[in-house]
Amino acid sequence: MIINTKGMQVNEEIRDPQIRLVDDDGSQLGIMASKDAQKIALSKNLDLVKIAPMATPPVCKIMDYSKYIFEQNKKEKEARKNQKIVLLKVVKLNLNIETNDMNTKLNHTIKFLKNGDKVKVALWFKSREIQHPNLGVELMGRFLAGCEEYCVIEKPAKLEGRTMVMILAPKVVKP
Repeated sequence: MIINTKGMQVNEEIRDPQIRLVDDDGSQLGIMASKDAQKIALSKNLDLVKIAPMATPPVCKIMDYSKYIFEQNKKEKEARKNQKIVLLKVVKLNLNIETNDMNTKLNHTIKFLKNGDKVKVALWFKSREIQHPNLGVELMGRFLAGCEEYCVIEKPAKLEGRTMVMILAPKVVKP
């Protein structure tokens, strides 16, 4: 007996009096009693699986259920393997940043963008610097100008408390 892991009804679990039966090659065998369909599946050494429980009458298919579950798990694993996980990297700046420090942070940002990660640029205002947000906007503009060929702005520079935040996403290269 196969343990049902996907929530589908298999073999003796199917208790409907009438079902529409689909053969293992995909051909329609018509509407019949579920007991008769189970006998047909048993004679072929395969399982009877309810694939459309909400249909009237429910649709069942003759298949190798363990092979079906194996293939579904394999497809899910392949889909998980192919998905790209996008990380959000954070680059912290302050208003009094020197040119070389700015260039270093720009190079790190460009490297992150080339790897396909998003970058959150955070500009921290200390004490009375918060009174000059225009200087922060200017600094963010210079930072963006340094890396604009590698990114698009996902969220423009905006003051949030004592921090000005801008989110950059990697530019999609069209072949």
